[in-house]
Amino acid sequence: MHRSVKIKSILAGGVLTLAIPMVGSADVAPVDVAAKAVEPHVIEWRRHLHANPELSNREVKTADFIAKRLKAMGLEVKTGIAHTGVAALLKGGKPGKTIALRADMDALPVTEQNDLPFRSKVTTEFRGEKVGVMHACGHDGHVAILLGVAEALVKMKDSLSGQVLFVFQPAEEGPPEGERGGAKLMMEEGLFNIAKPDAMIGLHLMASLNTGVIGYKPGPLMAGSDYFTIVVTGAQTHGSRPWGGVDPITVSGQIITGLQTIVSRQIDITQVPAVITVGAIKGGIRFNIIPDSVEMVGTVRNFDRAMRDDIVKRMQTTASNIAEASGAKAEVKFRSDVSLPPVVNDLELTDRAVPLFEQLVGKDNVTQITLQTTADDFSFFGTEVPSIYFWVGITPRDKDPAKVPFNHSPLFYLDEAGLITGVRAMLALTTDFLAR
Repeated sequence: MHRSVKIKSILAGGVLTLAIPMVGSADVAPVDVAAKAVEPHVIEWRRHLHANPELSNREVKTADFIAKRLKAMGLEVKTGIAHTGVAALLKGGKPGKTIALRADMDALPVTEQNDLPFRSKVTTEFRGEKVGVMHACGHDGHVAILLGVAEALVKMKDSLSGQVLFVFQPAEEGPPEGERGGAKLMMEEGLFNIAKPDAMIGLHLMASLNTGVIGYKPGPLMAGSDYFTIVVTGAQTHGSRPWGGVDPITVSGQIITGLQTIVSRQIDITQVPAVITVGAIKGGIRFNIIPDSVEMVGTVRNFDRAMRDDIVKRMQTTASNIAEASGAKAEVKFRSDVSLPPVVNDLELTDRAVPLFEQLVGKDNVTQITLQTTADDFSFFGTEVPSIYFWVGITPRDKDPAKVPFNHSPLFYLDEAGLITGVRAMLALTTDFLAR
């Protein structure tokens, strides 16, 4: 059965009545018209944000940019949530349910290598080192998309049933050490007190998909994530006389090897995959001095909380026993403030979304993706309300997504034609949900 809701939109100085189609109709022209009207703004906003990136919990100018545009749209805006987060509430003309839409807004400590007129030239200090700052994960696009969706929905508000909560979230990449932030802190500081959503939507622009392609997966999609630190303490001595002390560098190497056997030899990875990665190791300052300690930092990824807890215990045992065997000590710590549950898509929302995606971009451009060991703290929202999180491709059609630089690369490239796909998808899901 075809069902639709009439929506008014101001285009080119005239009034156009739109009918947003529900599932079962192949007519997606009204969504296209609404999205096309905001496309120039979306591209303009994205380029501004790309040239002016800010790291996690430091998104001050980004938040101000977002708030000013939301207020100009006539929305109720709240700022300063979880340090720099922004939220705005759109009330439709009719009573109904509430849906929340989220965009993350932080950049990464990456020095951009793309040759673009709006490439980032920003530098800052991160962990005591001077670094470049770049939107190397597409969050500039996420913010621009959500601002575009907000602009389109404001024009439709008189015919909308219910409310839309726009959430611009800081620190998705993780707050700096010693700080808190991100989705969890937004929740703790009363984000859903503004309006408790009945469902929530998030998206991510991905280099692993071509422009115009939408990726989805029912149930578990992205891994839970943990941040760990291992400090190995030995005894400093001259590099020419290692027997005069305890070498924490050698012990650290043995521990790294031992950690990999947890995944490869100790847990049943036929159930769900898991990953242990040491991402940085630091110890010593001179070629002929064996230092007294070494610090390692890394991440654990998993899709099952019970398996995660087992891995944590095994890591502590492995590191401690290997260090003890050499006369050293190893302390393993996990940061509870940045421990993320997996992203799990609500089955009913996903089932309803897939036909909409197929109407928007064609069945051949909708693909079910596999389990992903990347993580996103959007998962905290999903523990509170039914949610759906999907991927939007941004690698040009003439390029192989398997061969281009992935997200977080200094050469990460965002085909701006993918932005309109994100706008269309969010508009379609939102209007469909509110019209039920």
